[in-house]
Amino acid sequence: DFVLVWEELRGVNENGATQRKWREQFLRRLKQVGLLQEQRVVSQVKKRIHFILLSAPWNLLCYYAEEISLRAPLQVVNIPLTNWSESFLSKLSLPSPLSQNVPNPPLEYYTCQFRNNKLERFLGSDNKETFFKTTQRHIVLYEILARTPYGCVNRGEVGIDRLISEEVFTAAYPLHEGNYKMPDNPVSLQSLGLRQILHGYWSKWSCWRRYQPLDHIREYFGEKIALYFAWIGFYTAWLLPASLVGTLIFLLGFVLVSSDVPAKEVCESEDTFIMCPLCNICSTWNYSSICFTYKAGLLFDNWGTVFLSIFMSLWAVTFLEYWKRTCSYLSHRWDCTDLEDIEERPRPEFSAMAPMTMRNPVTGAEEPYFPENKRLNRTATGCMVIVIMICVVPMFLIAIILYRTILRVVLYKSTTTDSASAGTIASISASVLNLIIILTLSRIYTSLAGILTRWEMHRTQTKYEDMFILKVFIFQFVNFYSTPVYIAFFKGRFVGYPGMYNTLFGIRNEACGAGGCLIDLAQELLVIMVGKQSLNSIDLITLQKVKAWWQRNKMRTPQMAGTQTMMDVSPWEADYELLVCEGLFGEYLEMVLQFGFITIFVAACPLAPLFALMNNWVEIRLDAQKYVKEFRRPVVERAQDIGIWFHILQFISHMAVISNAFLIAFTSSFVPRLYYRYTRDSTLSGFVNFTLATAPQSYMQQHHNVSCRYRGMRDEKGEYLPEFYKLLVIRLSFVIIFEHVVFFIHRLIDLIVPDIPEDVELKMKREHYMAKQALAENKALGKTSIPNVMAPEDDPQAPLLG
Repeated sequence: DFVLVWEELRGVNENGATQRKWREQFLRRLKQVGLLQEQRVVSQVKKRIHFILLSAPWNLLCYYAEEISLRAPLQVVNIPLTNWSESFLSKLSLPSPLSQNVPNPPLEYYTCQFRNNKLERFLGSDNKETFFKTTQRHIVLYEILARTPYGCVNRGEVGIDRLISEEVFTAAYPLHEGNYKMPDNPVSLQSLGLRQILHGYWSKWSCWRRYQPLDHIREYFGEKIALYFAWIGFYTAWLLPASLVGTLIFLLGFVLVSSDVPAKEVCESEDTFIMCPLCNICSTWNYSSICFTYKAGLLFDNWGTVFLSIFMSLWAVTFLEYWKRTCSYLSHRWDCTDLEDIEERPRPEFSAMAPMTMRNPVTGAEEPYFPENKRLNRTATGCMVIVIMICVVPMFLIAIILYRTILRVVLYKSTTTDSASAGTIASISASVLNLIIILTLSRIYTSLAGILTRWEMHRTQTKYEDMFILKVFIFQFVNFYSTPVYIAFFKGRFVGYPGMYNTLFGIRNEACGAGGCLIDLAQELLVIMVGKQSLNSIDLITLQKVKAWWQRNKMRTPQMAGTQTMMDVSPWEADYELLVCEGLFGEYLEMVLQFGFITIFVAACPLAPLFALMNNWVEIRLDAQKYVKEFRRPVVERAQDIGIWFHILQFISHMAVISNAFLIAFTSSFVPRLYYRYTRDSTLSGFVNFTLATAPQSYMQQHHNVSCRYRGMRDEKGEYLPEFYKLLVIRLSFVIIFEHVVFFIHRLIDLIVPDIPEDVELKMKREHYMAKQALAENKALGKTSIPNVMAPEDDPQAPLLG
């Protein structure tokens, strides 16, 4: 069931006396506990690899199953895991194109906490080989490995994790269930192993349009990993309506452009609007020269994007509300609803570095201890480092701004580039350079967050992970979103006016492009979002394959590397050649950042949900292949939900409401057009002239008395017109009304939609009743017949797409 591994170089006493002593003591203690051990040695040219095969006898499994509150089956419940779309189509007597018949579906049971003295009342207790699931056996074995001491308990010399960190063992992992490849000879589907089923019905590319077999995933990898795939499948399913609406809004832009009066005015103006130079060495230019760019900007800046912003703001909060329902449904289905808050063991790094011991008030045992005041001081210092590192991002942002401005001037000096083309080239190249800087800083930030979190000495793994995730998210939030925030809310607002231009280090502040700031923002979002996702997919497809190949060949001798087949390798050797499972942190972080892009800035890029949808279809298969084919089988972790990531998603959804309100009010032309339509001309005739100001007389005298225009609402002296202040009031009013309405609807949805479906509450009550009956001391009462009244159609439908 479980394997411990260590390596010895031939002729070299690599492991010191202390390591050997700890290892021997640990294995001796495991034998005293009752674990069955079997040793295998693989000799290679330069080293010997020792494998200790562990298994737990029946009495030990029963003891620890009760000790750690594992749940055991009482009665079979014939309720398949279905999807809302599948259920809806079945009512119309239509087949679902996304469904598939996955062989050997795991049975669903009513369960209760295992009690050894009530063993005969549990279903299947007469078969000791199959009563406990494979994952439950792994949980028991890991629990024993984690709490077995090998030295001084007061110094935290306890558990396999500490031994691996001290390099006493090189690995500890549960075994995969055979090969993932389908057998060469035809066999019945019922004879396939669970790993083969997951490969054939989940990780293959041909399964991209099929529902994920979540029950099978949970049965093989445990609840924590299954919940991740359930969440990403649910999220991807909800991206379908979002991408559909976004694509329709984008296509609507083409229709609106063809009939847009201001666009016609720009394209037909010829030399009516002579614009002021865009840089100190540039010349005047005709507004009609940006006809194409102006129309392109309208694809992202029209009344449809206002509807999309409102839709996506409500979509985000509704998505999270219904995920809570789905999560509660899965949590109950997978017996995680009443996970006890068990006292967590100290982390191995904490035990190794803690300067003193103290009695645990809960368990009464002496444990490594780190003074709370010192931890608070370290946490405060870590916060200061975070602030300093966050300040680095604006420095790079300023450098990118200067690069973009200087490059535009340099390109304009060439005889082959006009001012509009120079601006476009400079903007795209700056976006690519910015992406490179973002990805570089991302790696640095993640490493720094890990160092800081370890230095803060958090006692438990849960606390450590929460603080690490929080630090990395703060870093990445600023890192990835600072440039889009600058373009959306600050770019072009501090330019000044002809004769009084504002400068940054002697260089004129940059203005928005010819099509407005929204098209600049859309371009930046596409480069960052699509570029990051593409590079991540390339990393998963190529680098992960290279890592797996290198790991496999590194474990074999040169003579064996090219000739040895999987048939020649024992299961524990084959698993040892796989990569170590890296956890779900990277996968969650990527999806959370993507969620921010498609919600916070959706007003500027209606196609963002579509790109996210296509990426997630690929991401699910790549992640599935990693876990089925390339990773060692991870130790099962139980979970009720996705943890701190849900609170981060809630924060992003609230930020999206505020961001979209300001984007519509201050960055798009929606409010100025609406104001002009109701105060000047309902057809928007003359709107272009309304948005352009005339350069001051003093500026024209310095430039050969040539009159020119610029974007702004100023008089000929450069002072703001009354319309500017009226529009400012309207914009602020719009922001307040928008966010109040959306947050009110959010609160209404929260009140109307219960977090736990009524069907699930009923099942929980019934399961609790059955547990009381099964564990009752009164034997007659305990044998009361409890008919199965739950029909399959009573099952709550959860939209889980994969």
